[in-house]
Amino acid sequence: METIKSSTEISYIFANGKRFTASSIVLLVQKKAQHDQKGRVAFVAGKKLGNAVWRNAAKRRMRAVCRDLGGPWDGYDVVFIARKSTTSSEYSKVLSASRKLITKSMGESGK
Repeated sequence: METIKSSTEISYIFANGKRFTASSIVLLVQKKAQHDQKGRVAFVAGKKLGNAVWRNAAKRRMRAVCRDLGGPWDGYDVVFIARKSTTSSEYSKVLSASRKLITKSMGESGK
């Protein structure tokens, strides 16, 4: 899985990407200039939401969701952002919400 490691690139996506929100997760999607470029992903869990144990659990869950949804997606950079309920909600609910957001984001950012 190709991840975005540069804080500069993540900041660029925060500034220019489209935001899609659900109760348990937020996605930022930035379409790449060339659609055939390999897609990348990043996982963000802020310190305000919990300690290191919680943040690590949230990132593990978001990675699993990304893997189950077939990410990363060619032509898109996607940032998964944890919310407080990311770890407390059932996995199936987080997966379902993420699937809806991905479907919506790929349709909208492709226009």
